[in-house]
Amino acid sequence: MADDVFKALADPTRRMILDGLAERSGQTLFEICGRLAMRHGRTLSRQAVSQHLAVLESAGLVECRREGRYKFHDLNPEPLRHVTERWTRPETGESTP
Repeated sequence: MADDVFKALADPTRRMILDGLAERSGQTLFEICGRLAMRHGRTLSRQAVSQHLAVLESAGLVECRREGRYKFHDLNPEPLRHVTERWTRPETGESTP
């Protein structure tokens, strides 16, 4: 799972998408595309943004929910916490693999 998180975070466009979802969760694909264009000057097709969202979703960083014909994307910070706790938890005297 950690490998998926690092792979997802390796791409600057995906980090921009996560930044936008951190500012305001629950965005549609149209809103995410608009935000990328307006704030970052990144004009990507909806298909390209959908592919980035699929990578983020498979890493668990984005969760989707449907309401009617709309699909909303929400940031899920839990995988990031899991990865960072690996190095930031206090020493217990036990070694971890």
